[in-house]
Amino acid sequence: MSLCCAISNEVPEHPVLSPVSGSIFERRLIEKYLIENGVDPINGKELSADMLIEIKTSPVIKPKPPSATSIPAILKTLQDEWDAVMLHSFTQRQQLQTARQELSHALYQHDAACRVIARLQKEVMAAREALATLKPQAGAMAAPAGVQQPAVAAEATGVAVQPAEQAGMTAEVIQKLQEKATVLTQERKKRGRTVPEDLIGVDAIRGFHTISSHPGLHSASVPGILSLDVHSSDTSKILTGGNDRNATVFNKDTEQVVAILKGHTKKVTRVIYHPDEDIVLTASPDATIRVWNVPVSQTTQLLRVHDGPVTGLSLHPTGDYVLSTSTDQHWAFSDIRSGRLLTKVIDQASTGLTTAQFHPDGLIFGTGTADSQVKIWDLKEQSNVANFAGHSGPITAISFSENGYYLATAADDACVKLWDLRKLKNFKTLQLDDNFEIKDLCFDQSGTYLALAGTDVRVYLCKQWQELKVFNDHTAMATGVRFGRNAQYIASTSMDRTLKIYAL
Repeated sequence: MSLCCAISNEVPEHPVLSPVSGSIFERRLIEKYLIENGVDPINGKELSADMLIEIKTSPVIKPKPPSATSIPAILKTLQDEWDAVMLHSFTQRQQLQTARQELSHALYQHDAACRVIARLQKEVMAAREALATLKPQAGAMAAPAGVQQPAVAAEATGVAVQPAEQAGMTAEVIQKLQEKATVLTQERKKRGRTVPEDLIGVDAIRGFHTISSHPGLHSASVPGILSLDVHSSDTSKILTGGNDRNATVFNKDTEQVVAILKGHTKKVTRVIYHPDEDIVLTASPDATIRVWNVPVSQTTQLLRVHDGPVTGLSLHPTGDYVLSTSTDQHWAFSDIRSGRLLTKVIDQASTGLTTAQFHPDGLIFGTGTADSQVKIWDLKEQSNVANFAGHSGPITAISFSENGYYLATAADDACVKLWDLRKLKNFKTLQLDDNFEIKDLCFDQSGTYLALAGTDVRVYLCKQWQELKVFNDHTAMATGVRFGRNAQYIASTSMDRTLKIYAL
Protein backbone atom coordinates (compact mmCIF):
# COMPACT_ATOMS: atom_id res chain seq x y z
CA MET A 1 0.00 0.00 0.00
CA SER A 2 1.43 3.42 -0.98
CA LEU A 3 1.24 6.55 1.07
CA CYS A 4 -0.26 9.80 -0.30
CA CYS A 5 0.51 13.33 0.79
CA ALA A 6 -2.60 15.05 2.19
CA ILE A 7 -1.56 18.32 0.50
CA SER A 8 -0.38 17.30 -3.00
CA ASN A 9 -2.21 13.97 -3.25
CA GLU A 10 1.01 12.42 -4.62
CA VAL A 11 3.36 9.74 -3.29
CA PRO A 12 5.82 11.60 -0.99
CA GLU A 13 9.57 11.17 -1.34
CA HIS A 14 10.15 12.04 2.33
CA PRO A 15 6.88 11.22 4.16
CA VAL A 16 6.20 12.54 7.66
CA LEU A 17 3.29 11.97 10.03
CA SER A 18 1.39 14.68 11.88
CA PRO A 19 0.63 13.54 15.44
CA VAL A 20 -2.15 16.11 15.60
CA SER A 21 -4.28 14.90 12.69
CA GLY A 22 -2.61 11.59 11.84
CA SER A 23 -2.20 12.66 8.20
CA ILE A 24 0.76 11.92 5.94
CA PHE A 25 2.61 14.85 4.30
CA GLU A 26 5.58 15.50 2.03
CA ARG A 27 8.17 17.01 4.40
CA ARG A 28 9.10 20.04 2.26
CA LEU A 29 5.44 20.95 1.67
CA ILE A 30 4.32 20.71 5.31
CA GLU A 31 7.41 22.63 6.50
CA LYS A 32 6.67 25.51 4.12
CA TYR A 33 3.04 25.49 5.25
CA LEU A 34 4.02 25.55 8.92
CA ILE A 35 6.43 28.44 8.40
CA GLU A 36 3.55 30.52 7.04
CA ASN A 37 0.65 29.27 9.20
CA GLY A 38 1.93 27.22 12.20
CA VAL A 39 -1.13 24.89 12.28
CA ASP A 40 -2.04 21.52 10.86
CA PRO A 41 -3.62 22.01 7.41
CA ILE A 42 -6.19 19.26 8.05
CA ASN A 43 -7.75 20.19 11.40
CA GLY A 44 -6.17 23.63 12.06
CA LYS A 45 -4.59 22.63 15.38
CA GLU A 46 -1.20 24.01 16.42
CA LEU A 47 1.70 22.09 14.92
CA SER A 48 5.46 22.66 14.60
CA ALA A 49 8.16 21.06 12.45
CA ASP A 50 9.74 19.44 15.53
CA MET A 51 6.55 17.50 16.21
CA LEU A 52 6.53 15.77 12.81
CA ILE A 53 7.31 12.02 12.84
CA GLU A 54 9.45 10.72 10.00
CA ILE A 55 8.21 7.53 8.32
CA LYS A 56 10.70 5.01 6.97
CA THR A 57 9.66 3.71 3.56
CA SER A 58 11.36 2.03 0.65
CA PRO A 59 12.49 4.37 -2.15
CA VAL A 60 9.73 5.33 -4.54
CA ILE A 61 10.41 4.36 -8.13
CA LYS A 62 8.22 6.33 -10.49
CA PRO A 63 7.16 4.44 -13.60
CA LYS A 64 8.18 5.79 -16.95
CA PRO A 65 5.47 7.72 -18.70
CA PRO A 66 3.90 5.87 -21.68
CA SER A 67 5.48 8.42 -24.02
CA ALA A 68 9.01 7.36 -22.96
CA THR A 69 8.77 3.66 -23.69
CA SER A 70 10.27 3.82 -27.18
CA ILE A 71 13.50 5.20 -28.66
CA PRO A 72 11.72 7.90 -30.79
CA ALA A 73 9.74 9.00 -27.76
CA ILE A 74 12.89 9.18 -25.64
CA LEU A 75 14.62 11.24 -28.36
CA LYS A 76 11.60 13.57 -28.47
CA THR A 77 11.80 13.98 -24.70
CA LEU A 78 15.52 14.76 -24.90
CA GLN A 79 14.87 17.26 -27.71
CA ASP A 80 12.21 19.00 -25.63
CA GLU A 81 14.59 19.18 -22.68
CA TRP A 82 17.31 20.64 -24.93
CA ASP A 83 14.92 23.26 -26.33
CA ALA A 84 13.88 24.24 -22.80
CA VAL A 85 17.53 24.58 -21.75
CA MET A 86 18.31 26.75 -24.79
CA LEU A 87 15.30 29.02 -24.17
CA HIS A 88 16.29 29.40 -20.54
CA SER A 89 19.87 30.21 -21.57
CA PHE A 90 18.66 32.82 -24.07
CA THR A 91 16.44 34.43 -21.42
CA GLN A 92 19.34 34.54 -18.99
CA ARG A 93 21.58 36.21 -21.59
CA GLN A 94 18.92 38.84 -22.27
CA GLN A 95 18.52 39.59 -18.59
CA LEU A 96 22.29 39.83 -18.20
CA GLN A 97 22.54 42.29 -21.11
CA THR A 98 19.73 44.43 -19.66
CA ALA A 99 21.41 44.47 -16.25
CA ARG A 100 24.70 45.52 -17.85
CA GLN A 101 23.02 48.38 -19.72
CA GLU A 102 21.22 49.60 -16.60
CA LEU A 103 24.46 49.50 -14.64
CA SER A 104 26.30 51.38 -17.40
CA HIS A 105 23.54 54.02 -17.55
CA ALA A 106 23.59 54.45 -13.76
CA LEU A 107 27.36 54.88 -13.77
CA TYR A 108 27.12 57.43 -16.61
CA GLN A 109 24.43 59.40 -14.76
CA HIS A 110 26.54 59.43 -11.62
CA ASP A 111 29.57 60.65 -13.53
CA ALA A 112 27.53 63.32 -15.33
CA ALA A 113 25.99 64.50 -12.07
CA CYS A 114 29.44 64.83 -10.50
CA ARG A 115 30.67 66.86 -13.46
CA VAL A 116 27.58 69.11 -13.40
CA ILE A 117 27.99 69.74 -9.68
CA ALA A 118 31.65 70.63 -10.16
CA ARG A 119 30.82 72.98 -13.03
CA LEU A 120 28.01 74.67 -11.09
CA GLN A 121 30.32 75.24 -8.13
CA LYS A 122 32.86 76.80 -10.48
CA GLU A 123 30.18 79.03 -12.06
CA VAL A 124 28.90 80.15 -8.65
CA MET A 125 32.41 81.15 -7.65
CA ALA A 126 32.89 83.02 -10.94
CA ALA A 127 29.53 84.78 -10.52
CA ARG A 128 30.41 85.88 -7.00
CA GLU A 129 33.74 87.24 -8.19
CA ALA A 130 32.01 89.08 -11.08
CA LEU A 131 29.40 90.52 -8.69
CA ALA A 132 32.08 91.74 -6.35
CA THR A 133 33.82 93.40 -9.30
CA LEU A 134 30.64 95.01 -10.65
CA LYS A 135 29.36 96.52 -7.39
CA PRO A 136 31.89 99.39 -7.34
CA GLN A 137 31.26 100.09 -11.03
CA ALA A 138 27.49 100.19 -10.48
CA GLY A 139 27.92 102.88 -7.83
CA ALA A 140 30.15 104.92 -10.11
CA MET A 141 27.77 104.70 -13.07
CA ALA A 142 24.62 105.68 -11.17
CA ALA A 143 23.38 109.13 -12.16
CA PRO A 144 20.71 111.33 -10.53
CA ALA A 145 17.24 111.23 -12.04
CA GLY A 146 16.61 113.93 -14.60
CA VAL A 147 20.21 114.14 -15.79
CA GLN A 148 20.37 113.70 -19.56
CA GLN A 149 21.90 110.41 -20.67
CA PRO A 150 25.19 110.70 -22.53
CA ALA A 151 25.04 109.98 -26.27
CA VAL A 152 27.45 107.07 -25.96
CA ALA A 153 26.64 103.33 -25.57
CA ALA A 154 29.25 100.92 -24.24
CA GLU A 155 29.64 97.80 -26.35
CA ALA A 156 31.75 94.70 -26.31
CA THR A 157 33.76 95.99 -29.27
CA GLY A 158 34.24 99.59 -28.21
CA VAL A 159 32.20 102.76 -28.08
CA ALA A 160 29.20 103.57 -30.24
CA VAL A 161 28.41 107.22 -30.88
CA GLN A 162 24.66 107.71 -31.00
CA PRO A 163 23.04 110.28 -33.31
CA ALA A 164 22.04 113.60 -31.76
CA GLU A 165 18.33 113.14 -32.66
CA GLN A 166 17.95 110.35 -30.10
CA ALA A 167 15.67 111.15 -27.17
CA GLY A 168 17.75 108.92 -24.89
CA MET A 169 16.97 106.18 -22.39
CA THR A 170 15.68 108.40 -19.60
CA ALA A 171 15.34 107.29 -16.00
CA GLU A 172 11.56 107.26 -16.49
CA VAL A 173 11.81 104.83 -19.44
CA ILE A 174 14.27 102.57 -17.62
CA GLN A 175 12.04 102.48 -14.53
CA LYS A 176 9.07 101.53 -16.71
CA LEU A 177 11.06 98.71 -18.32
CA GLN A 178 12.25 97.45 -14.93
CA GLU A 179 8.78 97.47 -13.37
CA LYS A 180 7.34 95.56 -16.32
CA ALA A 181 10.17 93.02 -16.18
CA THR A 182 9.58 92.42 -12.46
CA VAL A 183 5.89 91.72 -13.03
CA LEU A 184 6.55 89.47 -16.03
CA THR A 185 9.21 87.47 -14.18
CA GLN A 186 6.83 86.75 -11.32
CA GLU A 187 4.01 85.78 -13.69
CA ARG A 188 6.33 83.55 -15.71
CA LYS A 189 7.49 81.69 -12.61
CA LYS A 190 3.86 81.07 -11.60
CA ARG A 191 2.95 79.81 -15.07
CA GLY A 192 6.04 77.62 -15.14
CA ARG A 193 4.71 75.50 -12.29
CA THR A 194 1.61 74.38 -14.21
CA VAL A 195 0.70 73.56 -17.78
CA PRO A 196 -2.47 75.24 -19.15
CA GLU A 197 -5.44 72.89 -18.79
CA ASP A 198 -6.55 73.31 -22.40
CA LEU A 199 -3.06 72.97 -23.90
CA ILE A 200 -3.17 70.59 -26.85
CA GLY A 201 -1.40 67.33 -25.99
CA VAL A 202 1.39 65.54 -27.81
CA ASP A 203 -0.87 62.90 -29.37
CA ALA A 204 -3.22 65.61 -30.61
CA ILE A 205 -0.32 67.50 -32.25
CA ARG A 206 0.61 64.30 -34.07
CA GLY A 207 -2.95 64.17 -35.38
CA PHE A 208 -2.93 67.72 -36.79
CA HIS A 209 -3.71 68.08 -40.48
CA THR A 210 -4.50 70.90 -42.91
CA ILE A 211 -8.01 72.14 -42.19
CA SER A 212 -7.89 75.21 -44.46
CA SER A 213 -5.69 76.85 -47.08
CA HIS A 214 -6.03 80.50 -48.12
CA PRO A 215 -4.24 81.54 -51.34
CA GLY A 216 -5.97 84.89 -51.89
CA LEU A 217 -4.48 87.13 -49.20
CA HIS A 218 -1.82 88.71 -51.41
CA SER A 219 -1.35 89.58 -55.06
CA ALA A 220 -0.94 86.70 -57.50
CA SER A 221 1.21 88.84 -59.82
CA VAL A 222 3.95 89.17 -57.16
CA PRO A 223 3.51 85.89 -55.25
CA GLY A 224 4.97 85.10 -51.89
CA ILE A 225 4.10 85.66 -48.21
CA LEU A 226 7.26 86.58 -46.31
CA SER A 227 6.19 87.07 -42.68
CA LEU A 228 3.49 86.01 -40.23
CA ASP A 229 2.15 86.84 -36.77
CA VAL A 230 -0.92 85.96 -34.71
CA HIS A 231 -2.79 88.19 -32.25
CA SER A 232 -1.92 86.65 -28.86
CA SER A 233 -5.23 87.66 -27.22
CA ASP A 234 -7.59 87.02 -30.16
CA THR A 235 -5.88 84.22 -32.06
CA SER A 236 -8.51 84.25 -34.78
CA LYS A 237 -6.68 87.32 -36.20
CA ILE A 238 -3.65 86.58 -38.36
CA LEU A 239 -1.26 89.13 -39.88
CA THR A 240 0.82 88.47 -42.99
CA GLY A 241 3.37 90.49 -44.96
CA GLY A 242 3.95 89.86 -48.64
CA ASN A 243 6.13 90.37 -51.66
CA ASP A 244 3.40 92.64 -53.05
CA ARG A 245 4.42 95.38 -50.52
CA ASN A 246 1.20 94.92 -48.52
CA ALA A 247 0.30 93.58 -45.10
CA THR A 248 -2.99 91.73 -44.65
CA VAL A 249 -5.08 91.16 -41.52
CA PHE A 250 -7.15 87.98 -41.85
CA ASN A 251 -9.79 86.41 -39.60
CA LYS A 252 -9.41 82.64 -39.77
CA ASP A 253 -12.78 81.97 -38.10
CA THR A 254 -14.85 84.01 -40.55
CA GLU A 255 -12.31 83.43 -43.37
CA GLN A 256 -12.54 87.12 -44.26
CA VAL A 257 -9.84 89.71 -44.96
CA VAL A 258 -10.19 92.37 -42.23
CA ALA A 259 -7.76 94.94 -43.65
CA ILE A 260 -5.16 95.41 -46.37
CA LEU A 261 -2.39 97.79 -45.27
CA LYS A 262 -0.73 99.61 -48.18
CA GLY A 263 2.13 102.08 -47.82
CA HIS A 264 5.52 100.41 -48.05
CA THR A 265 7.46 100.92 -51.27
CA LYS A 266 9.14 97.50 -51.03
CA LYS A 267 8.17 94.04 -49.82
CA VAL A 268 7.02 93.58 -46.20
CA THR A 269 9.51 91.27 -44.47
CA ARG A 270 8.55 91.61 -40.79
CA VAL A 271 5.14 91.96 -39.13
CA ILE A 272 3.96 92.15 -35.51
CA TYR A 273 0.41 92.13 -34.13
CA HIS A 274 0.10 94.14 -30.91
CA PRO A 275 -1.01 91.75 -28.12
CA ASP A 276 -3.56 94.09 -26.51
CA GLU A 277 -4.67 96.56 -29.18
CA ASP A 278 -5.83 96.51 -32.80
CA ILE A 279 -2.43 97.82 -33.90
CA VAL A 280 0.14 96.18 -36.14
CA LEU A 281 3.75 96.99 -36.99
CA THR A 282 5.45 96.26 -40.29
CA ALA A 283 9.02 96.59 -41.56
CA SER A 284 10.49 96.60 -45.04
CA PRO A 285 13.74 96.91 -47.00
CA ASP A 286 12.55 100.46 -47.78
CA ALA A 287 14.24 101.29 -44.41
CA THR A 288 10.97 102.20 -42.68
CA ILE A 289 8.82 100.82 -39.88
CA ARG A 290 5.11 101.58 -39.96
CA VAL A 291 2.62 101.47 -37.08
CA TRP A 292 -0.91 100.85 -38.36
CA ASN A 293 -4.39 101.35 -36.95
CA VAL A 294 -6.19 98.28 -38.26
CA PRO A 295 -9.84 99.51 -38.11
CA VAL A 296 -9.05 102.48 -40.38
CA SER A 297 -6.13 100.82 -42.28
CA GLN A 298 -4.00 103.93 -41.79
CA THR A 299 -0.40 104.53 -40.74
CA THR A 300 -0.27 106.26 -37.35
CA GLN A 301 3.54 106.40 -37.07
CA LEU A 302 6.26 106.20 -39.71
CA LEU A 303 9.65 105.40 -38.16
CA ARG A 304 12.77 106.19 -40.19
CA VAL A 305 15.49 105.07 -37.81
CA HIS A 306 17.74 103.07 -40.16
CA ASP A 307 19.87 103.79 -43.22
CA GLY A 308 19.42 100.31 -44.68
CA PRO A 309 16.78 97.58 -45.03
CA VAL A 310 15.05 96.71 -41.76
CA THR A 311 15.76 93.02 -41.06
CA GLY A 312 14.40 92.44 -37.56
CA LEU A 313 11.43 93.65 -35.56
CA SER A 314 10.32 92.84 -31.99
CA LEU A 315 7.73 94.52 -29.76
CA HIS A 316 8.66 95.16 -26.12
CA PRO A 317 6.37 93.46 -23.55
CA THR A 318 5.14 96.89 -22.41
CA GLY A 319 3.55 97.30 -25.84
CA ASP A 320 4.97 100.81 -26.12
CA TYR A 321 8.39 100.27 -27.69
CA VAL A 322 9.80 98.43 -30.67
CA LEU A 323 13.24 96.99 -31.31
CA SER A 324 14.54 96.97 -34.88
CA THR A 325 17.70 95.82 -36.65
CA SER A 326 19.11 96.61 -40.05
CA THR A 327 21.88 95.80 -42.49
CA ASP A 328 23.35 99.19 -41.47
CA GLN A 329 24.82 97.35 -38.41
CA HIS A 330 22.57 99.21 -35.97
CA TRP A 331 19.84 98.18 -33.62
CA ALA A 332 17.31 100.81 -32.59
CA PHE A 333 14.80 101.18 -29.75
CA SER A 334 11.83 103.43 -30.55
CA ASP A 335 8.61 104.65 -28.93
CA ILE A 336 5.65 103.56 -31.10
CA ARG A 337 3.31 106.06 -29.39
CA SER A 338 5.31 109.20 -30.16
CA GLY A 339 7.44 107.88 -33.01
CA ARG A 340 10.63 109.01 -31.23
CA LEU A 341 13.90 107.15 -31.50
CA LEU A 342 15.10 106.52 -27.94
CA THR A 343 18.46 104.92 -28.66
CA LYS A 344 20.43 103.50 -31.56
CA VAL A 345 23.57 101.40 -31.20
CA ILE A 346 26.03 100.15 -33.79
CA ASP A 347 27.41 96.63 -33.70
CA GLN A 348 30.83 97.34 -35.12
CA ALA A 349 31.88 93.68 -34.97
CA SER A 350 29.19 92.56 -37.42
CA THR A 351 28.73 93.02 -41.15
CA GLY A 352 25.01 93.55 -40.66
CA LEU A 353 22.17 92.45 -38.38
CA THR A 354 19.66 89.95 -39.72
CA THR A 355 17.04 89.44 -36.99
CA ALA A 356 16.04 90.46 -33.45
CA GLN A 357 13.87 89.20 -30.61
CA PHE A 358 13.09 90.44 -27.09
CA HIS A 359 13.44 88.13 -24.11
CA PRO A 360 10.01 87.52 -22.45
CA ASP A 361 11.01 89.82 -19.55
CA GLY A 362 12.07 92.64 -21.87
CA LEU A 363 15.37 93.67 -20.27
CA ILE A 364 17.58 91.74 -22.69
CA PHE A 365 17.22 90.84 -26.35
CA GLY A 366 18.99 88.81 -28.97
CA THR A 367 20.21 89.72 -32.44
CA GLY A 368 21.51 87.63 -35.29
CA THR A 369 24.27 88.75 -37.63
CA ALA A 370 25.23 88.08 -41.20
CA ASP A 371 28.51 86.58 -39.98
CA SER A 372 26.93 83.70 -37.99
CA GLN A 373 26.91 85.33 -34.54
CA VAL A 374 24.04 85.37 -32.05
CA LYS A 375 24.40 88.24 -29.58
CA ILE A 376 22.63 89.02 -26.32
CA TRP A 377 22.25 92.68 -25.36
CA ASP A 378 21.36 94.48 -22.14
CA LEU A 379 18.72 97.06 -23.08
CA LYS A 380 19.24 99.37 -20.09
CA GLU A 381 23.01 99.47 -20.45
CA GLN A 382 22.86 99.21 -24.27
CA SER A 383 25.77 96.77 -24.16
CA ASN A 384 26.59 93.38 -25.62
CA VAL A 385 26.65 90.95 -22.67
CA ALA A 386 27.04 87.55 -24.38
CA ASN A 387 27.86 86.03 -27.75
CA PHE A 388 26.91 82.59 -29.06
CA ALA A 389 29.09 81.15 -31.81
CA GLY A 390 28.60 77.84 -33.58
CA HIS A 391 26.44 78.49 -36.63
CA SER A 392 27.79 78.90 -40.13
CA GLY A 393 26.08 81.32 -42.49
CA PRO A 394 23.80 84.28 -41.71
CA ILE A 395 21.43 83.87 -38.77
CA THR A 396 17.89 83.55 -40.17
CA ALA A 397 15.71 83.33 -37.06
CA ILE A 398 15.87 83.43 -33.25
CA SER A 399 13.18 82.80 -30.66
CA PHE A 400 13.11 82.93 -26.85
CA SER A 401 11.03 80.39 -24.96
CA GLU A 402 8.40 81.68 -22.56
CA ASN A 403 10.22 79.84 -19.75
CA GLY A 404 12.92 82.51 -20.04
CA TYR A 405 15.80 80.01 -20.16
CA TYR A 406 15.90 78.67 -23.71
CA LEU A 407 16.89 80.43 -26.91
CA ALA A 408 16.44 78.74 -30.29
CA THR A 409 18.47 79.95 -33.27
CA ALA A 410 18.70 78.98 -36.92
CA ALA A 411 21.06 79.89 -39.76
CA ASP A 412 21.91 78.85 -43.30
CA ASP A 413 23.54 75.66 -41.98
CA ALA A 414 20.47 73.38 -41.83
CA CYS A 415 20.36 73.12 -38.03
CA VAL A 416 18.57 74.57 -35.02
CA LYS A 417 20.68 75.26 -31.94
CA LEU A 418 19.21 75.47 -28.45
CA TRP A 419 21.02 77.66 -25.93
CA ASP A 420 20.70 77.76 -22.14
CA LEU A 421 20.78 81.40 -21.07
CA ARG A 422 21.70 80.41 -17.50
CA LYS A 423 24.89 78.64 -18.60
CA LEU A 424 25.44 80.59 -21.83
CA LYS A 425 26.08 77.42 -23.79
CA ASN A 426 24.60 75.28 -26.55
CA PHE A 427 22.95 72.21 -25.02
CA LYS A 428 21.15 70.74 -28.04
CA THR A 429 21.46 70.85 -31.83
CA LEU A 430 18.68 69.66 -34.13
CA GLN A 431 20.52 68.67 -37.29
CA LEU A 432 18.37 68.55 -40.43
CA ASP A 433 19.10 67.48 -44.00
CA ASP A 434 22.06 69.22 -45.65
CA ASN A 435 19.90 71.21 -48.07
CA PHE A 436 17.24 72.10 -45.48
CA GLU A 437 16.52 75.84 -45.15
CA ILE A 438 15.03 77.42 -42.02
CA LYS A 439 13.22 80.75 -42.31
CA ASP A 440 11.32 81.07 -39.02
CA LEU A 441 11.22 79.68 -35.46
CA CYS A 442 8.53 79.93 -32.82
CA PHE A 443 7.84 78.56 -29.30
CA ASP A 444 4.21 78.28 -28.21
CA GLN A 445 3.06 80.49 -25.33
CA SER A 446 3.53 77.73 -22.75
CA GLY A 447 7.04 76.87 -23.94
CA THR A 448 5.99 73.23 -24.53
CA TYR A 449 6.45 73.10 -28.31
CA LEU A 450 8.87 74.51 -30.86
CA ALA A 451 7.92 74.94 -34.53
CA LEU A 452 10.14 75.76 -37.47
CA ALA A 453 9.31 76.76 -41.04
CA GLY A 454 11.48 76.40 -44.10
CA THR A 455 11.77 73.54 -46.55
CA ASP A 456 8.78 72.16 -44.61
CA VAL A 457 7.02 72.88 -41.31
CA ARG A 458 8.04 70.82 -38.26
CA VAL A 459 6.92 70.69 -34.64
CA TYR A 460 9.13 69.50 -31.76
CA LEU A 461 8.40 68.67 -28.12
CA CYS A 462 10.62 70.80 -25.90
CA LYS A 463 12.93 69.28 -23.26
CA GLN A 464 12.88 65.90 -25.06
CA TRP A 465 13.35 67.73 -28.42
CA GLN A 466 11.41 64.95 -30.11
CA GLU A 467 9.99 65.56 -33.58
CA LEU A 468 6.20 65.30 -33.34
CA LYS A 469 4.89 66.27 -36.78
CA VAL A 470 6.04 67.30 -40.25
CA PHE A 471 3.78 69.29 -42.59
CA ASN A 472 5.02 69.30 -46.17
CA ASP A 473 1.94 70.33 -48.16
CA HIS A 474 3.31 73.77 -49.16
CA THR A 475 4.49 73.80 -52.77
CA ALA A 476 7.25 76.32 -52.04
CA MET A 477 9.47 77.46 -49.17
CA ALA A 478 7.58 78.02 -45.88
CA THR A 479 8.44 81.48 -44.51
CA GLY A 480 6.52 81.78 -41.24
CA VAL A 481 4.97 79.67 -38.48
CA ARG A 482 2.97 80.56 -35.36
CA PHE A 483 0.91 78.76 -32.72
CA GLY A 484 -2.64 79.67 -31.77
CA ARG A 485 -3.54 80.03 -28.09
CA ASN A 486 -2.52 76.90 -26.17
CA ALA A 487 -1.46 75.33 -29.48
CA GLN A 488 -5.08 74.93 -30.56
CA TYR A 489 -3.86 75.37 -34.12
CA ILE A 490 -0.70 76.09 -36.11
CA ALA A 491 -0.52 78.65 -38.93
CA SER A 492 2.13 78.73 -41.63
CA THR A 493 2.83 80.89 -44.68
CA SER A 494 4.83 80.18 -47.80
CA MET A 495 6.26 81.56 -50.99
CA ASP A 496 3.43 79.66 -52.71
CA ARG A 497 1.17 82.58 -51.60
CA THR A 498 -0.88 80.45 -49.18
CA LEU A 499 -1.72 80.66 -45.51
CA LYS A 500 -2.38 77.19 -44.11
CA ILE A 501 -4.09 76.32 -40.83
CA TYR A 502 -3.29 72.98 -39.15
CA ALA A 503 -5.51 71.55 -36.41
CA LEU A 504 -7.49 68.46 -35.46
